[in-house]
Amino acid sequence: MTWAEIDWTALGRHRERFLGAAPSEGPYWESERDLAGYDMTFGERIGWKWDAVLDELIIRGWKPDGGTVVDWGCGSGIAGRRVVGRFGHGNFKSMVVWDHSPLAADFARTRAGAAFPGLDVSVAPPGFLQGDEPIGLLVVSHVLNELSAAALGEVGELVARSRAVLWTEPGSRDSSRALGALREKWVGPFRVVAPCTHANPCPILGPGNERHWCHHFAAPPPAIFADSNWVKFGKRAGIDLRSCPYSFIALDRDWTGGSNSLSRVIGRPEDFKPYVRLLNCDSSGLAELTVMKRNCAALCKELAKTRRPLVYEWVRNGATIASGSSALR
Repeated sequence: MTWAEIDWTALGRHRERFLGAAPSEGPYWESERDLAGYDMTFGERIGWKWDAVLDELIIRGWKPDGGTVVDWGCGSGIAGRRVVGRFGHGNFKSMVVWDHSPLAADFARTRAGAAFPGLDVSVAPPGFLQGDEPIGLLVVSHVLNELSAAALGEVGELVARSRAVLWTEPGSRDSSRALGALREKWVGPFRVVAPCTHANPCPILGPGNERHWCHHFAAPPPAIFADSNWVKFGKRAGIDLRSCPYSFIALDRDWTGGSNSLSRVIGRPEDFKPYVRLLNCDSSGLAELTVMKRNCAALCKELAKTRRPLVYEWVRNGATIASGSSALR
């Protein structure tokens, strides 16, 4: 697939489907060309979000513990390929892809098989989703707004068979809060690896915090801004390529890392002339904090420019941050 071969009409149809945020009534992929064009554009942008998630997990010291990796609702398979590619296909026993579209599942299988020679990659066989075979790592990406209650229950059954779960969504308010509700449901058998720095109930879902949602921003590759094809895609799709919001949860039954002393900045810090204001989440709850520029000039610049996940250890004086250092370097 090249930029000249992209079916822009098909991409426009997918864009409208994303914006509609309605449960899917059936397969919507129409051809291999349809999938290849999506994989190269919207799919690659999803890949940047997965890159940010995986960067954070590696910095936190997490890695999958082998077994079978399952890419559920795989679409073109970008999420599964990003995950396996980052940790190495030698760390997995096999890879299984599933999508309600057989066309998409076969596309994802073919792409993964070409990317990871030597790894056993297959489309989920009949009965796999209802079976009891253990799953090492369950990968789910950008599907939450499409799921019916029955489909969500099906995912829950897969979660119950999994040792670890990585789930990434676009970062919208509705999808983020829905993902947070699933975190609440599954914490107990699982330990939270990220984005949280604690295992307490999610404070964003508590009373008085309805206007907030847990989201973060991935940094796109700088080269795309000098690439006329990506600029053209951004304009035609109505997307600001500089902004890649995402939400995610990473759960692991055996995780023993983490520290309750750390804090996570939600969204982006706001820059005002005398100070920076941020929404902070930690084991004590959710709070708006300020960093005075006259006292912490270097920290304020770092908060504005860093590409690292905004996980920090603060020294606080009430709602004012006196000093802080990144916990993920």
